[in-house]
Amino acid sequence: MVSDMTRFDDGSAGDADYGHLGPGYAGVRRPDPRIEREVWDALGDARSVVNVGAGAGSYEPRDRIVVAVEPSASMRAERPHDRVPALDGTAEHLPFDDGAFDAAMASITVHQWPDLERGLGELRRVARGPVVILTFDPVVPERWWQPVYVPELYEVEARRMPPLERIAAAIGGTVEVRTVPIPADCIDGFGQAFFARPEQTLRPEVRRAMSAWSFVAPEVVERYERELSADLASGRWDAEWGRFRTMPWFDAGLRLVVGRP
Repeated sequence: MVSDMTRFDDGSAGDADYGHLGPGYAGVRRPDPRIEREVWDALGDARSVVNVGAGAGSYEPRDRIVVAVEPSASMRAERPHDRVPALDGTAEHLPFDDGAFDAAMASITVHQWPDLERGLGELRRVARGPVVILTFDPVVPERWWQPVYVPELYEVEARRMPPLERIAAAIGGTVEVRTVPIPADCIDGFGQAFFARPEQTLRPEVRRAMSAWSFVAPEVVERYERELSADLASGRWDAEWGRFRTMPWFDAGLRLVVGRP
């Protein structure tokens, strides 16, 4: 991970350069309404919410007062017109008073924070109520096809994604971990969302919207494209993995960590 003081040219403060990854991100990483309902339910009756590492605004509630914080200028520019403008800032240094918000949230971002404990401590400090973290379990809960085709990608993810126990300890209080099933037609284009649609992962713009691919060597990406394309064309993929096309939901490790004081 980068040091606390390191930022890329566009302001990205984590381990990935969103000056490169950001353009077009919002067109691929759209909030899925079923996952959105899970996040909003975890926020409870909070009327004011701070969203940290807010990116393009996925999963921010639209019927509450929201303050968004995002260090990357490219990602702030990706925010749709129906989202509030994001403040330039990082999780580790939130410019808000203690208990300034009813709730705090962070969606698929904590794995990029240089100082996880400090950042989550800041969320807990500024929230009177729940702290809601959408993240992935670094341990893949069930064998599926993509980690078989590109194990290097999931080795990267396992190193980056903090253990759920570490997140819970940093939030403190009473913590609940909820499983978030991923629908087969999920419109949020993170890598695991395409468990039933392998062809989509061959699109460069889809892979660019998943930061882990930026840490995989070009020759590994080329091998993935070559082998998956060949197996899809020959029918080999469907012979071995075709059951994934008929699964309405899949547990690929998406989790909500909900901490209450």
